[in-house]
Amino acid sequence: MQNTDNQTSVANAKPFGRIRGLIWPIYSFELKKLVPMFVLFFLISFVYNMLRCLKVSLMVKAQGSGVEVIPFLKIGAVLPGALLLTYIYTLLMSRFNREQVFYIIISGFMAYFAFFLLVLYPNNHLLQLDTFADFLHSNFFTGAGSKGLISAVRHLNLTVFYVLCEMWSSVVLLMLFWGFANEVTTVEEAKRFYAIFALGANFSGLISGEFAQRVEGLGFIPVLDFYRGNEWIFFQICSVLLIGMVIIYLFWWLNRNVFRAEPSQSVSYKKSQEPKEKLSLRECFAYLRRSKYLAYMVVIVVGYNVVYDFSDVMWTYQVGLVAKTGKEVNTYMNQITSSTSIVAVTLALLISGNVIRKFGWTVAALITPVVWFITSIGFYSGLVFEGTAFFDMLSAFTANPANLVLLLGSIQICLGRGCKYTVFDEAKEIAFIPLPKNNQRKGKAIVDGLASRFGKSGGSMIYLCLFYLFGEMANVIPYISIIIFFVLIAWLYATIKMGFIVDEAIRTGTSLTLEEELVLGAGKPSVPASQTAEVSVERA
Repeated sequence: MQNTDNQTSVANAKPFGRIRGLIWPIYSFELKKLVPMFVLFFLISFVYNMLRCLKVSLMVKAQGSGVEVIPFLKIGAVLPGALLLTYIYTLLMSRFNREQVFYIIISGFMAYFAFFLLVLYPNNHLLQLDTFADFLHSNFFTGAGSKGLISAVRHLNLTVFYVLCEMWSSVVLLMLFWGFANEVTTVEEAKRFYAIFALGANFSGLISGEFAQRVEGLGFIPVLDFYRGNEWIFFQICSVLLIGMVIIYLFWWLNRNVFRAEPSQSVSYKKSQEPKEKLSLRECFAYLRRSKYLAYMVVIVVGYNVVYDFSDVMWTYQVGLVAKTGKEVNTYMNQITSSTSIVAVTLALLISGNVIRKFGWTVAALITPVVWFITSIGFYSGLVFEGTAFFDMLSAFTANPANLVLLLGSIQICLGRGCKYTVFDEAKEIAFIPLPKNNQRKGKAIVDGLASRFGKSGGSMIYLCLFYLFGEMANVIPYISIIIFFVLIAWLYATIKMGFIVDEAIRTGTSLTLEEELVLGAGKPSVPASQTAEVSVERA
């Protein structure tokens, strides 16, 4: 009933002025709904940013561990964990309503983090599988490339913590919040609300990074003797627990006061009238073989994920070389999180939409791969030539050569992540517009499902193969440097090929037929695109 009232109010409301339409396209009667949802998304993103830095700090600096453990974790622990939690989520959704599922999952996460804080981490030395890990290393995985696998097994307690931290993003952020938001917001509201939510997510990185650094300076609590010297771990997990309680309360308040559900009843969410497109793996590949347009989009998404995975692991490796303790790793990563947020907010406000409106989709879509290409030249050149006379001359102003390499990598991570959160995501969504409605659903299923997952795991699989072939990270660096530039070239090529078609479709307000997908624009598009396309481009 409320959604109907809001739609009527929006239809009868006075149109926004040109400036307000760009900066704050929100009606006053929508604030009761927008503000708490914005705060909810901000807090969930805040927790995500804190956990992202914390999990890496604990795992990389664990006894006998290192950055080599991360690819093993992503393939052997995160992927099975994601499948398991997705199954649990689906099972819960079949038995409870969405509000109840939200409480169950958030409470489950908070219960685990509390148990980890009070029991598991203080007894981490007792929970290490040293005997079993040594047995595996002596009898089955004897090579230097098995270091990451052995470390993941040895520190099984921290491995589980890493997986649960990683799952906060996929389960709470993507499944719970966005599932909830898509059901309680209209299409008209989503066009205006979601851009503001995205801005809140970027600000959360800035605030969480600064908050984590302030928390690290807090003093020791006498009753928790185990955390002496590791107070930063205790206070950050405590902060996560407190914010989790606020998230639960805010969600309860939203459902009782904004969506007007009776306390004794479950929330009545609106259901989507359009059936969701579910494609098997065989159907995905069959459709990709038929549509070159979508194949180019897959190359773009896979390219980004592979490049990011390569550079993220390599950058973390450099952080570990310079930072001596887990606290130092955590501090530095939080500083980069804050810097990335500043870059993302700046790009969102000044560049993202303006580039698309003034120069077209191709220019906007090329920004991200070009930034990664240029910064990769600096970062990977530093990695490959570190220790040479020429590089030593360049790094004379730093305490050690690793600091210069780390600086180059940090610049890449800040600029690369910032571009991804703004122009890349915006351009990717706009690229679906030229496809007919039915093909859009298929495209989303393939690109956001198959391609994204394949790209995230593909980089880790390449790392695992190289570790087994060449041993330690230092030996792998030259091969990663070569592979990443080939991936970047493929990404740039696919972007340019797609750009001709996307720009033409947006200019003419038309969409592609399947035949035009096959030949990439041979002939004139014949199916009218929806007016939503124009709105989406203008909003961008």
